[in-house]
Amino acid sequence: MKKLDVLDKKLIHYLSEDGRMPVKELVNKLEITSPTLQVRMKNLLQSGVLKIVGLVDVFKIEKLFMALVAIRVIDDSKIDETLNDLSKMQEVHSVCAVTGRYDLFAEIIFSKDMEALYTFMSSKLPKQGNIASSESFVVMKSKKKWMLIPQDIDF
Repeated sequence: MKKLDVLDKKLIHYLSEDGRMPVKELVNKLEITSPTLQVRMKNLLQSGVLKIVGLVDVFKIEKLFMALVAIRVIDDSKIDETLNDLSKMQEVHSVCAVTGRYDLFAEIIFSKDMEALYTFMSSKLPKQGNIASSESFVVMKSKKKWMLIPQDIDF
């Protein structure tokens, strides 16, 4: 885990507002030199703390949907393995271990119609193993939710 200082936090804040902010504007806002900015950016990117990507608002794209899937696992000792396996699935945007009556929550993106969600829930998810039960929740509306779109999703 990397400890962020005030400068790193400010840099990440500005880039989260505009990932394409020009270097000149960043150095002016942060009151640092261009070489200092370059080193900070390189360190944040190489450490995996920062990733600059293009995100979309799923709710502004026709035929693209999002759902949350609550999952109970069979074997708690295999939670890390299950997290890893689920994270590799094309439809899964994110997956996390949680407290409460479920063990995992997966945020999925699917396209075209409900058939894609049905296929995911009835076929693809159970094949992953270590899944005792699952429940899906289609997200009807969301705010401040920007997502990566998997390359293989056809919409």
